[in-house]
Amino acid sequence: MDQQKIGEFLKTLRKEKNITQEDLAYEMNVSRRTVSRWETGSNLPDLAILVELADYYDVDLREIFNGERKEENMDKDLKDTMMMAADYTDEAKAKVMRRMQLLFIAATVAGIVYIGGLFIGLDQIGPAGDFISGLCLGIMFGVVIVGIIITSRNADQIAQWKREHILRKS
Repeated sequence: MDQQKIGEFLKTLRKEKNITQEDLAYEMNVSRRTVSRWETGSNLPDLAILVELADYYDVDLREIFNGERKEENMDKDLKDTMMMAADYTDEAKAKVMRRMQLLFIAATVAGIVYIGGLFIGLDQIGPAGDFISGLCLGIMFGVVIVGIIITSRNADQIAQWKREHILRKS
């Protein structure tokens, strides 16, 4: 896929419809800057938005992916399949976000307990206080590490390795 070519095609489609980047941004519920990035080819829209753009511009998804018009129209089955894939992607992202929110809450609680323990001298109590302090620190650092991994550029590769590893065990 040539992102530059796709961006130029999206820009052409927008101009054919005689709308501004701001108008399109409003329609797609994104920022004008995001639309600009699509049209310059620096970023591509998510799959769900690509399907919406294809509908909005009344073009085939393959035309968008190829960055040029084709004569054939996208059949309904392919369009439905792409919508299901987009919905699945959105559900997966939402699931990860819910998990991250729970982890963030756990880390926040652990941080509060740890800081509160410092003020009341929890580490002076003995082994139990040391255990609680260590547990809270471990939770906080663990969440930071997990957050870094999940939001890293290699998150997809890590997830793919995980899926392959689980499939080998099955």
